[in-house]
Amino acid sequence: MTGPGVSSAVLVIHAGAGPGSAPNEQSAGEHRSALRESLKRGRAVLEARGDAIDAVQAAIVYMEDAVPFFNAGRGSVLCADGSVEMSAALMRGRDRAAGAVALIRRTRQPIVAAAAVLDRSPHVLLAGDAADAFGAAAGLEQRDPSYFVTERQRARLGEAGTDFTRGTVGAVCLDGHGHLAAGTSTGGRRGQAPGRIGDTPMIGAGTWADHGVAVSCTGDGEEFIRAGAAHQLALLHQSGLALEEAADRALRDVGDLGGRGGLIAVDRRGGAVMPFTSGAMNRGIWRAGEEPVVRI
Repeated sequence: MTGPGVSSAVLVIHAGAGPGSAPNEQSAGEHRSALRESLKRGRAVLEARGDAIDAVQAAIVYMEDAVPFFNAGRGSVLCADGSVEMSAALMRGRDRAAGAVALIRRTRQPIVAAAAVLDRSPHVLLAGDAADAFGAAAGLEQRDPSYFVTERQRARLGEAGTDFTRGTVGAVCLDGHGHLAAGTSTGGRRGQAPGRIGDTPMIGAGTWADHGVAVSCTGDGEEFIRAGAAHQLALLHQSGLALEEAADRALRDVGDLGGRGGLIAVDRRGGAVMPFTSGAMNRGIWRAGEEPVVRI
């Protein structure tokens, strides 16, 4: 499909779904600024006539580095043993090429590691030390695992007990060429067992892109996996359902399994949705020719 040009571009981001609480004015303002900057990074790619896959990566790279706002990259939530284990996925709609990493502890930018798997590996998903080694061999920046552990998250782990929070980040995009892409990055669930893998790197569960739609999910990962939520939405939309209805049905299925969360999706016509069933979901959208809109 060939689009009419940059004027058709759409970029949507999320920064996790959770129970929700009223942030103070300063915190809310800082979060809005961070979300706008993420949209700005992706917009710059699109306005230079770049591809959707590159715009998604640019938006997520910023959020992975934007300590302390997001649960991705440095500042991710901690596992029960106080470590950080990160996952990410990136998918290109036009050929359904995908790359994902899970349980990485050393590669600074998980979404860039996912991109390296997409571009340089015959595999879709690499995990653990082998995924970090792959990233290192591809020239990606490596850090000691302690780099990703922040005092803020160490304190939150101690306060949380068995309470889990979500803060996964993601982006979906329709570019000026009519191509779609989706990406998601996370540190998982606060207090999770080491070795736990959620929906983020599972293609079809937390991340999906094809010729018709791009989807990134956030929330209760186990239930999103069991629902195959991202791919389910794509199939429902392909069957003729409007994007909004397809998204609502996918989330309803997650709910029937006992899960809550949200998702963002954009289709090949530029339609976009950002529904959630949790108490809150930080999100934002930019359309060519318009100002970014963010919601806390």
